[in-house]
Amino acid sequence: MSRFVATGPVMRLEAIILPELGADPATPIVVSHWYVGRGGHVWEGEQLVEISAGPLTFDVSAPATGRLVEIRGREDDPVKPGEILGYVAPAEGGVAGRGDVTRRR
Repeated sequence: MSRFVATGPVMRLEAIILPELGADPATPIVVSHWYVGRGGHVWEGEQLVEISAGPLTFDVSAPATGRLVEIRGREDDPVKPGEILGYVAPAEGGVAGRGDVTRRR
């Protein structure tokens, strides 16, 4: 029997999920470029990763304000809609969601 002991607050993570792109299912979809590196601060709605599907490119945005703590889809990796590309640890007191905060460049 395993016993787990909590040693501190549990970190909630927000998944970065590749949405349905509407591309031809026969077209390979790949990760082109990450705009933010692991450990970097991100804003909810900020463009995080560029995805290529044939001649088309799409940007996937951050689901929450916080830190990018994990990258699963590396550049040139094939990916599928619904796949988790990485995780954001929301900033303390931040609200998770989509589209409420946009960082302008």
